[in-house]
Amino acid sequence: MKYILILAVFWCSQSFSSSDKGGGQQFIEQMAEQGDVTAQFVLGFAYDNGNNVEEDAAQAAKWYELAAEQGHSKAQLFLGVMYATGRGVPANYTTAFKWSRKAAEQGQEQAQHNLAVLYANGDGVPENNIRAYVWWSMAKTQGYLDAARNLDLLKSNMTKQQIANGQALAAKCYESDYKDCD
Repeated sequence: MKYILILAVFWCSQSFSSSDKGGGQQFIEQMAEQGDVTAQFVLGFAYDNGNNVEEDAAQAAKWYELAAEQGHSKAQLFLGVMYATGRGVPANYTTAFKWSRKAAEQGQEQAQHNLAVLYANGDGVPENNIRAYVWWSMAKTQGYLDAARNLDLLKSNMTKQQIANGQALAAKCYESDYKDCD
């Protein structure tokens, strides 16, 4: 696995022509096609950002989804963003919520923030300020600055009882390692 990751980092940092199918690129593609989760994520990231391949959001989403289905939290995060924005896939907040939740439960602070945004706005789920409070609290404890700012704004629109409920649920969520957050 270390070899794949080292090669992937090398491949993403090099400039190959678009016709280069040898060396690292071919190896990464073969590993991704064989189901290697790291290679799938790296290939998704390459297509997402145009690293050594032509930028192709649909291809990025394809590879991210394969990695996400295997539990790769960054792939879940990026796929959630793609569904929320409609980049490379049809916009679908329900699916964005699904992937953001999976990544958030694995401790991805940006996914926790994104999940809170979905709850706060009622995108893909019923609007729920207490759950938004919980997930912004989780992201804030990990140092995600936007979460701290949004949490302060949210609290100004909540009652003392709602804040207390949010704090209690946030404590339960944190203590359960993000598994018991509802």
